[in-house]
Amino acid sequence: MYDFTPTATTASERYRELLDAADALTAGEPDAVANMANVAALLWAFLPDLNWAGFYRVAPTRDGAASELVLGPFVGRPACIRIPFGKGVCGTAAQSRAAQLVADVHAFPGHIACDAASRSELVVPVLRDGAVIAVIDLDSPSPARFTTADTEGITALAALLSPRI
Repeated sequence: MYDFTPTATTASERYRELLDAADALTAGEPDAVANMANVAALLWAFLPDLNWAGFYRVAPTRDGAASELVLGPFVGRPACIRIPFGKGVCGTAAQSRAAQLVADVHAFPGHIACDAASRSELVVPVLRDGAVIAVIDLDSPSPARFTTADTEGITALAALLSPRI
């Protein structure tokens, strides 16, 4: 039985605990979906003030002509299933291969409103050999919920997960 109850009082401690828990759950497990599902649950447990936490995976478009983001394991309300590269916060993160820290999603050009309650968002690409294989997406109903400490912590998580998803 796993008990990954957060005890941290600072952001750096919280992310250290989150990384330790994610490492313990995913080490040696070859199934990407299982690993993403467990990490989505950890994100939900460790990070306060979220209304969505999870993954979008890179997959071929329906016609196979290009790649797009396709919904992966998550915790939260139902979400958009397919997001083209370059569209919305997730698609921008995937296309640019760079984290997107958005204090006000309504001010983000081309924002895709999967949940009208979302006010801020953090999306971090998961890279393998320089290519995006997924993004980690966090939404909050609070404006400016995410900080550079969150970006750094989720970027470290993405690096840990890269060979495991």
